[in-house]
Amino acid sequence: MAELPSEVDVLVIGGGSAGCVMANRLSADPGRRVLLAEAGVDTPPGRVPPEILDSYPMPLFHGERYVWPGLDAVATTDAAGRPRRRAYEQGRVMGGSSSINVQSANRGLPRDYDAWAALGATGWGWDNVLPFFRKLETDLDFGGPLHGRDGPLPIRRILEADWPPFAQAAARAFDASGLPRRADQNGDFADGLFPTAFSNRDDARVSAAAAYLDAATRARPNLVISAETEVRALSTEGRRVTGAVLRRPDGSDRAVRARHVVLCAGALHSPTLLLRAGIGPAAHLRDCGIAVVADRPGVGANLRDHPALTIAQYLPRALRLSDDYRRASFLALRYSSGRPGGSASDMYLTAAARGGWHALGRSLGLYFLWVNQPHSVGRLRLRPSDPVGSPDIDLGLLSDPRDLDRLASGVRMLVGLAVSPHLNPNPRELFPASFSPAIKRLSAVSPRNARLTAVLARLLDGPPPLRRLMLRTLTGGAELASLCRAGDDLDDYVRGNVFGVWHASGTCRMGRVHDLEAVVDPGGRVIGLEGLTVADASIMPRLPSANTNIPVIMGAEKIAAGFGLG
Repeated sequence: MAELPSEVDVLVIGGGSAGCVMANRLSADPGRRVLLAEAGVDTPPGRVPPEILDSYPMPLFHGERYVWPGLDAVATTDAAGRPRRRAYEQGRVMGGSSSINVQSANRGLPRDYDAWAALGATGWGWDNVLPFFRKLETDLDFGGPLHGRDGPLPIRRILEADWPPFAQAAARAFDASGLPRRADQNGDFADGLFPTAFSNRDDARVSAAAAYLDAATRARPNLVISAETEVRALSTEGRRVTGAVLRRPDGSDRAVRARHVVLCAGALHSPTLLLRAGIGPAAHLRDCGIAVVADRPGVGANLRDHPALTIAQYLPRALRLSDDYRRASFLALRYSSGRPGGSASDMYLTAAARGGWHALGRSLGLYFLWVNQPHSVGRLRLRPSDPVGSPDIDLGLLSDPRDLDRLASGVRMLVGLAVSPHLNPNPRELFPASFSPAIKRLSAVSPRNARLTAVLARLLDGPPPLRRLMLRTLTGGAELASLCRAGDDLDDYVRGNVFGVWHASGTCRMGRVHDLEAVVDPGGRVIGLEGLTVADASIMPRLPSANTNIPVIMGAEKIAAGFGLG
C-alpha cells in the first residue's frame, strides 16, 4: 500500500483512461509532485490479471471485481411510464473501463469535433484534436498524416486477408447493404464496412494503464500511485478546491492537500463528486441538504449514451471460432439511416463471432446496433434521501422519438442483412439478446456455469425444433423477423430492450465561460472555481460517432498539454 503524501501539486482522482494519461503527462515534469488515486485494484507491469490481458472482454464476467458495485441506470420507460432500470457496468480498476471493455479504438468523425467547437469548446475542432489522436497512438497498420507511429497506445486491426470464416461470411452478408469495404475507419470517414480498430498488441489488451503507467513512468520519484483508494469528498475553501479526503483499504481516511485537483472519475462519478462538494444546480443541492459552493446548472445534465440493441444468431459450426482464437469482434458497418432527423453516418453496427466465454457463447454470433448520433439526453442527480449513496442515473435513451425511429429502422436493416445464406438463412435463429440479470448470472465465470452452458450448447446443436423451442424460451417468444412486419410491435421491442453501450458522457460539458449550462471551459477548468479541472468523458459537449475510449484519451492528452497549476 503506497504511503500517501499529505500535500502534492496535483491530485488526479480516478485511474481510468483519462487519469492514466494525466498522471503520465503531468509527472513528466520532475518538479511537479503528482498523486494518482484509483478506487480499484492496481494492474502493474508483469502482474496484470490474465482476464484483463485477454483479447475477449473477460473482466465483465468476473462479477463486481472490476466494476463499481451497485451502480445502475434507467434506460427508458415502459408504456405505463415506469422506469426500466438495469446495472450499468463501469470499470473500477487501474485503467478504468479500458481494462474491461472490448478494446475498440474508434476515433469518430471530423464533424463530431467541429460540432464541439461550434457548441463553445473553442480549440476542439478536428484540426485541433488530430495532433492528439496522433500523439496517443502507434498505429500498427497505417501511417501518413492521419496516424501516429510512436505513441503509447498500439492500435491494430485484423485485416481482411486474415479474417476467419465468420468475418468473411458476415462481410459477404453485409455487402448486400451496397456499401463499399474500407480498410481504415480512423482515416477514411465515409460510410462503409471496416475491420474494427482496437487497442491491442500481440493478441493482448493494452489498457490505458498498460500504455501510460509503464515501469518507467511508475519509477518517477515525483509520482505516487495509490490503488484501492476511494475519494470520499473534495475539500474546498471558499471557491477554491484544495484537495480531497481519501479512504484507504484499511478503512482510514486521509486528507490530502493539492494545489490543483484533476477529476478523471468518469461521466458518472465526476459530476457526483462535484455535486457532493456543493458544485451544481443550487436548488438540487439544497434539496439534498448540501451547501452551495458554486451554482452550475450543467453539472449532471447533458448525459448521453448511444442507444443500442444486442442481437444474437445461431451460427453453423463452420463459422464458429476455436477456443484459442480470442479476438471475436472483426468488422463494423458505419451507415446513414436516411430517416427524418438523421444525418450522415448516424448508425453503427458491429459483428462478433462469440456471444460469451462459454460453450453456449461459442455457438452464437453477436451484433451490436446503435444510434451513432443520438438526439436523446438524460441526467444524473444525487438522491436527496441518500446523497452519499449511488447517484440516480437516467440515460433518457429514447427521450427523442427520432432515436426510436432510427433504431427500429436499423433492426429491419440488420434482419435483412444477417438472415443470409452466408451466415444463417433461418429467420427464427436471429433473436434478441441482452446482458440481463439472468444472462449475467449464467455468464459468471465458474465451473458450474461452464458445465451448464456446455449442456445448453449441445441441446442448441440438436434437432431444429428443439433449437427453436430453446430460443423461444430464452427470448420470451420474440422473433425479430415477425416483429419487423408488425409495426408497433417493433417499437415496443426497441423500447423494452434498448440500453446504452457504456458510453456515458457529457455531464460536465465544455463551453464558453458565460454559458450557464457549461461546467468547464475549453481547458477543462471548472468555471467559477479555482484549483479544479475535469478531464474525462464528462466534458464532451456531444457524443462522438464512436466508442468513447480513444476520444477520452485524446481529450486528456489535449488538456494535459495545456495544463498549468494556476
